[in-house]
Amino acid sequence: QVQLVESGGGLVQAGGSLRLSCAASGRTFSTRAMAWFRQAPGKEREFVAAISRTSSTYYADSVKGRFTISRDNAKNTVNLQMNSLKPEDTADYYCATRLVGVVSDAGYNYDYWGQGTQVTVSS
Repeated sequence: QVQLVESGGGLVQAGGSLRLSCAASGRTFSTRAMAWFRQAPGKEREFVAAISRTSSTYYADSVKGRFTISRDNAKNTVNLQMNSLKPEDTADYYCATRLVGVVSDAGYNYDYWGQGTQVTVSS
């Protein structure tokens, strides 16, 4: 099985930055699409960003121009650089992966999920 461990969450002021990291187990990392989702209290889980096995990227409209997803296949990690943070970015952030290499913005397409890391943006 695949194990995903997120890190980097915390409390930040609006306009600030955070960098989330997701460390993945297994030797198939380079063939997988990776993604970040988030879920605020009382709200549905929503797509944030994804990166394909060829490092093509896709972002939700709400984070375009502010967030950057990247991957380091040598380290089996995927990162989410979050700049110009807004209070509405406050949520639990989850790393997810699917075996196929193409990206998806639908959570049901992802097979493995991390436990999440909290991001709180103060106004």
